[in-house]
Amino acid sequence: QVQLVESGGGLVQPGGSLRLSCAVSGGTFSNYYMAWFRQAPGKEREFVGGISRSGVFTFYRDSVKGRFTISRDNAKNTVLLQMSGLKPEDTAVYYCAGSRAATGYSGSSEYDYWGQGTQVTVSS
Repeated sequence: QVQLVESGGGLVQPGGSLRLSCAVSGGTFSNYYMAWFRQAPGKEREFVGGISRSGVFTFYRDSVKGRFTISRDNAKNTVLLQMSGLKPEDTAVYYCAGSRAATGYSGSSEYDYWGQGTQVTVSS
């Protein structure tokens, strides 16, 4: 059974930074395309960033390009989301997701495995 556990969320002031971590157990981590999604109250879940199985290719939604960086360590079965220059509109629950088939900007329906989510709140 594949399990994903996120950590690292919290309250941060505008312009601040946070690093989210996702630990994956079960299955073969290097076989999964990994991504971060987020969902704000009253809004649909949206793709934030994704990373290829090798870690060579990364993809980001336009609103986070240049501020967020996704990375993975296949030896440690972890995927990270480094967030800087945070804005109030980045406030959401952030979810780690893994897929056997997804690539690029695949939507949430393409993902097989999900974490429980971690709250990120950007406020002064």
